[in-house]
Amino acid sequence: MDELLPTQVTLQDPFWSPRAAVNATHAIFHQWEQLEASGCIANFRIAAGEAAGLREGWFFADSDAYKWLDAASRITVAQPTPRLAALMDDCIALLGRSQMADGYLFTYNQIHFPGTRWTNLQIEHELYCHGHLIEAGVSHFEATGRTDLLAVARRAADLLVADFAGAGPERTPGHEEIELALLRLYRATGYAPYLDLARHFLEQRGRTARFGLALLRQTRSSGRRRKFVEEQRTAYLAAHPQYNPSKLPPGNFAKRPRGAHLRWLASALTGKYFQQHAPIRQQTAPVGHSVRFGYLQTAVAMLHRASGDASLLPALAQAWERLVTRRMYVTGGLGAQPALEGFSRDYELDPEYAYAETCAALACIFWNWQMALITGEARYSDLLEWQLYNAAAVGIGLGGDTYLYNNPLACRGGVTRQAWYAVPCCPSNLSRTWADLGKYVYSVDGDDVYIHQWIGNRARLPLGVPVDVEIASGLPWSGEAAVRLAPERPAEFGLHLRVPSWSAGRASIRVNGQPVLLPAPPQPRDQTASGFDPRTAHWVTLRRRWAAGDLIELDFDLTVTARHAHPRVRGHTDKVALTRGPLVYCLESSDNPGLDLFTARIALESLRPEIAPDLLGGIVVLRGQTRAGQPVTAIPYALWGNRGASQMTVWVNS
Repeated sequence: MDELLPTQVTLQDPFWSPRAAVNATHAIFHQWEQLEASGCIANFRIAAGEAAGLREGWFFADSDAYKWLDAASRITVAQPTPRLAALMDDCIALLGRSQMADGYLFTYNQIHFPGTRWTNLQIEHELYCHGHLIEAGVSHFEATGRTDLLAVARRAADLLVADFAGAGPERTPGHEEIELALLRLYRATGYAPYLDLARHFLEQRGRTARFGLALLRQTRSSGRRRKFVEEQRTAYLAAHPQYNPSKLPPGNFAKRPRGAHLRWLASALTGKYFQQHAPIRQQTAPVGHSVRFGYLQTAVAMLHRASGDASLLPALAQAWERLVTRRMYVTGGLGAQPALEGFSRDYELDPEYAYAETCAALACIFWNWQMALITGEARYSDLLEWQLYNAAAVGIGLGGDTYLYNNPLACRGGVTRQAWYAVPCCPSNLSRTWADLGKYVYSVDGDDVYIHQWIGNRARLPLGVPVDVEIASGLPWSGEAAVRLAPERPAEFGLHLRVPSWSAGRASIRVNGQPVLLPAPPQPRDQTASGFDPRTAHWVTLRRRWAAGDLIELDFDLTVTARHAHPRVRGHTDKVALTRGPLVYCLESSDNPGLDLFTARIALESLRPEIAPDLLGGIVVLRGQTRAGQPVTAIPYALWGNRGASQMTVWVNS
């Protein structure tokens, strides 16, 4: 099954188009300003020998510049501007000047430890940074057809092929990313050594003897290196008292359970934190750091698509099943352990402890898309949609210039949107995903077209006969959608329409005004931990001879649903999560003054959807009352925190 290029799909959606516009006209420039202010871009000038000063940020700070360039490249497909083009060109030129002659580019080592490379690969993110550089090169090439940044990326990739081909498992990265980057580069260039190295990195995982001892050695080495950097910093500041580095806000509060540090230590030493505990075909459960896990699963799925290796699929399917049924929050958020930034035990999903990093949701979106393309199963596209609207969308504020890093499902205080973070991995990751939304709408398999997402757009489908298609959608506020087809001449092909899990059994479809008999949705075998189950999504297939002007009208039911957690999830007795269509709702103190969000009992039968045109840009809220008669308002979870510090809860008492 093939995906469409971003250039083949033009977004025109009342919900997503304004967000894409904010992304392109404000968020991407705000991010650049923050990268400049925080010293990230200056690091490359120092590495190039064009400036003096201190290198700022974590050892992996380079990746933030690369992800910005990746996002900017994708934005230029639909919304190019001279200002953004100029910034991109300047950044690309700077990277070219910073890169060493053999392709190496990692400012932490180039500035602090010249001549040293590939040190402490489990910890210091060297390969992770090179991966995001390569992804930026591929995205820029796909968006513009130019090869200047692609050449920088290929020089880096060729160095990796020379240095890592045939290397042992101790030379695998601690933070996955390079693997999927190499696979994207292989797809763009057809150069087999990139595929071979990606496969090698993946196949070597989980094979390091006495991993814990190796990790301890690297931890000590990395600590000594950080101490040396701090000594350099102290000496520089003493010699340059006028130097005034920018000060970033502290990270948001994350409530931690007892023993969190010990659990992190156990996860790290056994290799689970890094997904180094077992070979990839034996990794059938989500463990460790949730972003790392998502990137690994994405890369393994991409390897299957590139190589046809069917032995990779069973573990992918089992890990996804375990994720959805036992280790995922109702928002689609991943990661119940703040210290780990990752997974906890089965059914351990405390809403206040939820870390649910924005990047983890994005990583899962990338994985779901690959699985949808491989299997053609609606469940993967369904979870992708749910995470887009909830676990991912919550990470960016309405104005595009404030963000959340961790995303609890209950907040008594301490979590607020920030303009930037000391670890700003999420903003540009969101921006590159928002810029690429069109790619998740369609796929084509021979003369079969799959519509995965109900996002308004125009596209030209590359079938035997070119087919123009236009989708109009009222989601997430109303359930109406329409597909209008215009093949160049009448042609037969199959059209597969996803009926979402949240509307399964309550949808209607008409073709040119005639109703279509819908199949019964699949019934789940077991209850999920969160109460949300994408496995009940399914396809409705329409195969016929289509002509210009043919119209398919859909109506998805948006009944308010009270979802119940699995009985094994502690603390959820008599609690429900409110959802409507693809949106999870929450109570926020901003809308419910004087109400104790955590003890109030909601009269569920009183809840009604109501259009609030002046609230948060115009939304549908749920209004009702408590069992004590107090008024209550619920808003979409993705929008909480846009009005300053507040309290919030997703799970409410019923």
